[in-house]
Amino acid sequence: MRTALRYSGVWSLPRRRVKRGILLPCLLWALETDVHAPPRPVEVVVPITLFTFNRPDEAEWVVVNDGVMGGRSSGFVAVEDGTLRFTGTLVTQGGGFTSVRARREVDLTGEDGLELRVRGSGRPFEVELDDGVRRFGRTVSRRAPVPTSAEWTVVRVPFSRLRSSIFGQPVNAPPIDLAHIRSVGLYMLDGRDGPFRVEVDDVGTYRDSR
Repeated sequence: MRTALRYSGVWSLPRRRVKRGILLPCLLWALETDVHAPPRPVEVVVPITLFTFNRPDEAEWVVVNDGVMGGRSSGFVAVEDGTLRFTGTLVTQGGGFTSVRARREVDLTGEDGLELRVRGSGRPFEVELDDGVRRFGRTVSRRAPVPTSAEWTVVRVPFSRLRSSIFGQPVNAPPIDLAHIRSVGLYMLDGRDGPFRVEVDDVGTYRDSR
């Protein structure tokens, strides 16, 4: 009479009763129907945070005005209440720009662009990334415009929109090296005389696949 043996919770026929060609399909079926198998881990892509402005000492922000070129524009920066405030007055004659920047050495490989939460007086500013590339003995600036409004707005700036220039003049340069970012900057140079105000409370990255 055919009997069944039970061992360690697994039912099986006596060894002498198992026919050739039956054992392997049975094992495959058991593996495929194991409801207790742990789920496969799911990869979660997390954006890279560059600045949150939660602490005044998070980074040292340095203002660079067009006085280096004989201009008369002025800029001021303050980090308060979780916000960076960049204010000042633009004078187009003799220069026409003011900027603020901070060091941030980071690898942005695989990211698609920057994401900023901003508000301002309606005047656009430009965001800059420095990857250390130089041409003609000068650092190549990689910048793209960022609009502002009186309300807080999240703005995305694709890396593909960054323009390469030196002293505002377009220059032929290789694509930005995202693996070797050294600093982040904000520029006011919209060609309009007068006071301006820009506030930023978060700077990070994004991926289109998120």
